[in-house]
Amino acid sequence: MALAKRQGLTALALTDHDTVEGLAEARAAADDVGVRLVGGCELSCEVGTATMHLLVYFLADTPGPLQDRLSGLQAARADRNERIVDVLRQHGLDVTLQEILDEAGRGSVGRPHVAGVLLRKGYVSSVQEAFDVWLGNGKPAYLERERLLPAEAIALAHASGAVAVLAHPTSLGFDGPERDEFVAGLAHDGLDGMECEYGRYAPALRAELRALADRLGLAVTGGSDYHGRYKPDLALGTGLGDLNVPDELLDALEARRP
Repeated sequence: MALAKRQGLTALALTDHDTVEGLAEARAAADDVGVRLVGGCELSCEVGTATMHLLVYFLADTPGPLQDRLSGLQAARADRNERIVDVLRQHGLDVTLQEILDEAGRGSVGRPHVAGVLLRKGYVSSVQEAFDVWLGNGKPAYLERERLLPAEAIALAHASGAVAVLAHPTSLGFDGPERDEFVAGLAHDGLDGMECEYGRYAPALRAELRALADRLGLAVTGGSDYHGRYKPDLALGTGLGDLNVPDELLDALEARRP
């Protein structure tokens, strides 16, 4: 939150994967520095062979339909972490589950923390290499886990007083008419917005996605996808340096809260 203040941000969303842990601490820190915190989480959804991430904004860290489901998703994530360690050890990499837990500290534990251990122990030269060689889709230590269906996740978000936004749409693995048709289906299921102003996207792609969002009646959102040292090229709030998400986009998204 102090970094957000130094970066000149007026608001910041915290959307960890499958958890709202950390929101209370973040809220207190945000209040201390005068930055508005938007609470939320990020969900992985089942869409066949593609990867879809759903950002849930304005989600409270109190009991609710989605919040209650997060505990089951966390259990599935923990089980997968154990299986990932088993696969890596079978391939001769000396890593332990405790090392990964230590890497993560408190809160949600996932593949970036596995990558951090592989980097620290010299098995890879970067976090990205860990995904390219070991942890990415189709690689030896990529293992499926329980995921929500998109329509289910959107409904749970709305039932919990939050809004649902498609994150970084190019990660779906398809583009053009196929992508547009898929996003249209999500809009029919109640999707509220799409992350068009994304930290790594070129201006032309951002404009293309904004036009799609406009055609489908979706709110345009933006985010740097800041992950600290796990994505060292992305700066908080500015992405690769040219990202600028105006307050008006947050206001328009908040207006869609159920």
